[in-house]
Amino acid sequence: MFRRIAIFSLLVALVSTAAAQNDSILVVNKDTVAYRYTPITQLPLQREKRNSGKGWQKFVNYIAESSIDSSFERRVDMTFIPSLYYTNSTSLGLAVMAAGLYRLDKKSRDIPASNFSVYATASLTGFYRVGVSGVNIFRKDRQRIVYNAEFYSQPTNFWGLGYDAAMDNGAMRYLASRCIVEGKFLQKITKGLYVGVGADYNYHFGKFGGKYASQAEFETLLNGYGVKYNATGISLFVEYDTRDAISAPQRGVYIAAQAKVRPRGMNNIGKTLWSGRLTLDYYQRLWKGAVLAFDLRGEYNSQGTPWVYYATLGGLSSMRGYYAGRFTDLCAVTLQAELRQRIYKGFGAAAWGGAGNVFSTFGSFDWHKTLPTYGVGLRYALKHGVNLRVDYGFGGRDHRGRLIHGAVFSFNEAF
Repeated sequence: MFRRIAIFSLLVALVSTAAAQNDSILVVNKDTVAYRYTPITQLPLQREKRNSGKGWQKFVNYIAESSIDSSFERRVDMTFIPSLYYTNSTSLGLAVMAAGLYRLDKKSRDIPASNFSVYATASLTGFYRVGVSGVNIFRKDRQRIVYNAEFYSQPTNFWGLGYDAAMDNGAMRYLASRCIVEGKFLQKITKGLYVGVGADYNYHFGKFGGKYASQAEFETLLNGYGVKYNATGISLFVEYDTRDAISAPQRGVYIAAQAKVRPRGMNNIGKTLWSGRLTLDYYQRLWKGAVLAFDLRGEYNSQGTPWVYYATLGGLSSMRGYYAGRFTDLCAVTLQAELRQRIYKGFGAAAWGGAGNVFSTFGSFDWHKTLPTYGVGLRYALKHGVNLRVDYGFGGRDHRGRLIHGAVFSFNEAF
């Protein structure tokens, strides 16, 4: 009941911020592109009119204006918004985010806008997260820089390693803290094709005792691994990207392959580790306001990789509805399909379905251990291409026969 009340309150708050926007249609090379155009000569008059309200009306006007892409007219098109949120792993909380769009090349209309976001969240369970992320696109999209840095501390549950542990074990609670800094540089080779290099630093440590499980008790689930690790990784990337936008694409293809090495001298693990990731995304417009999106992901980690760097299911994007990190192993593969429909002005809805599997080696893959995922969600356009989303996902049943489900609040699309 508390979850339903929290989710309903959030949706009411989102609905109350709706305001009028006008869409137009532009035909370019026999292709129809939706866009919003505001004559520059009328801009001061419109802003004066919008700012004429008081109190809540000013906030409503601010949200309405922020969903229009003004990155061609402004140096940085900024939006600032606070919001309540709820997830099954962090409970009720408050999120504050500043999101921005900008363009280093204002002449090329077919190049996606650069974007960044600065965020801070905190919840009733004691969870908090602060971070910054973004994509910087250079002139004519010849180079790209992608970056992310965050720190979080979260009281969380852990069931053990592998599918069977997640299904059969009871959860142990501990305080997980993590610092992540990562970035990559991509060079354009030809239209849509990029190659690049990247580096990342990942530090994880846990707190035990008191209201949490004891460290000795917790380590019985780790198969000899410890609870404190740090590692630096070096990666090679190959990406093919024809998406019309990065954060909320409506058409195009995105294929990304990553090979990573964590050298022995750059970690406290005592050995060199290898990992690889593959992502295949496809986006297709259907009828008016509708987008069909597909997402296929695979991750591999070499033997001896500590549990904190395992592939996981659940969370904000992959296999929504599952508790983040409940199903974890050296390898994972997921497939998702999502239908996104714009409903009214900046509001939209989504429905998805998919499946995922975790396994230790390719030879141990078991089709009978494949997990389902499905659910529905609401969207609100905070800014052109930057969405606020609320999803409620469902999965399979645990060993007690209880349906696995949960809510997710986040920014931008899941994929």
